[in-house]
Amino acid sequence: MTVEWESHVIPLQGRNLVIIKAARGYLMCGYLNLEAAERFGDAAAVVTGVSSADDALKAEVRGVTIKARELGVKPGMRGEEALKLMS
Repeated sequence: MTVEWESHVIPLQGRNLVIIKAARGYLMCGYLNLEAAERFGDAAAVVTGVSSADDALKAEVRGVTIKARELGVKPGMRGEEALKLMS
């Protein structure tokens, strides 16, 4: 099985905004709002302290939405593992 993700890194004033989209959810940096993702019913996980897609894949998941939790995503796992579960 080939896993495909779409990543975006947007340079902002002090840091980069990082988001990686999988088929059923996404991994986002701390610039984005987990509570908003929850309200929209998204499967989302947040990582912090990242400035690239590679950083996000290696970073520890700090928070997840209910939808992401239903897919098996949990705080403490690595971003790459979370994305595999959301693929």
